[in-house]
Amino acid sequence: MEIGLLKEKFCEIYGEGEIRVFVGPARVNLIGEHTDHQGGYVFPCAISLRSACLVRIRSDNRIRIAASDLPGIVEADISDLSGYGSIPWGNYQLGVAHIMRQKGYSLYGMDMLFDETVPHGSGLSSSAAIEVATAISIATISHERVGTPINKVELAQIAQMAENEYVGMNCGIMDQFASAMGQEGQAILLRCSDLDYHYAPIQLSQMGYTLMICNTKKPRSLVTSAYNQRRGECDEAYADLKGHVNIACLAELSPAQFHENEKYIRNPVAKKRAKHVVLENARTIQAASVLKEGNIIRFGELMYASHESLRDLFEVTGEELDAMYRACVAQKGVVGARMTGAGFGGCAIAIVENEQVEAFTAGACESYKKQTGYTPAFYMAEITDGAREIYS
Repeated sequence: MEIGLLKEKFCEIYGEGEIRVFVGPARVNLIGEHTDHQGGYVFPCAISLRSACLVRIRSDNRIRIAASDLPGIVEADISDLSGYGSIPWGNYQLGVAHIMRQKGYSLYGMDMLFDETVPHGSGLSSSAAIEVATAISIATISHERVGTPINKVELAQIAQMAENEYVGMNCGIMDQFASAMGQEGQAILLRCSDLDYHYAPIQLSQMGYTLMICNTKKPRSLVTSAYNQRRGECDEAYADLKGHVNIACLAELSPAQFHENEKYIRNPVAKKRAKHVVLENARTIQAASVLKEGNIIRFGELMYASHESLRDLFEVTGEELDAMYRACVAQKGVVGARMTGAGFGGCAIAIVENEQVEAFTAGACESYKKQTGYTPAFYMAEITDGAREIYS
């Protein structure tokens, strides 16, 4: 929904008055999947699909939360926000508010309206977009009223804590970091073990290419998926290895070190998961380097290898993502493709020659639909700034 219409919707729900608008963008990860929870490198960027949070301060201690596409209002008292982690909707927002209050931000009663252009369950991290939109709104108001600093890295960490500790999803930091810290026209090479990062320009259009998002329309819920199981298998591999090699996290291993020490991992499934993490981490470092050099063909080859590792070693692609991958690879003008996000449904991405975008969309759509019966959706990825207030 457009911002003007959202303001009208807000007034229908809560009445007239001053309204402020904050956004948390979605993200795509160009490469570096399932490395973040093991301390590895990722290479995401923020995109124009977003969660918008419209806010008005109240004179009491009530937080009221509504959605543009759902009936009803979730209400809570800011004096105790500890018990809402399992509610069907509103738990991400209240989890962020709860943790921010614990960390010393000044929390006020608020009326809030949320609107998402991120397809839910798409692997583009709608949850992080909601969390970060909530965090930037609370942080901005706290900063204005009592002077607390706005530190977007800390806001990303708070958003992750809300998802990990309050909602119960063991996600890594990448989604929230990209949503909070994104910059227009830039990807972020982020080392998740210590949040060391730097920006890397993405000049695909200047090189004659377009980044396409390919939505399988097969939604998935991470909380009920095998995500936590995969993370546990990686942790099991690390526990077996750390007595034999001096590493603080699984992603610190080089491919050569892994080959030398993989015999110590007792569970063969855990060994496969660890092998993916190690090789994907090395691919991500190389991918950022070759993209900086303008070698888009090699970058695309690394994307292909990433998807195949996620399929064969980490086993998180599934029928629909593999079908979309095959559909993308078969089209003229495609130089790279892979799933993006945690997997088990959601989206893939592809790098396509500009003049082939229309034919790519038609051909990939037809191929995917024949394979699965689902009608997919395709979007051109616009790389944007991260968490911010929108002024009209």
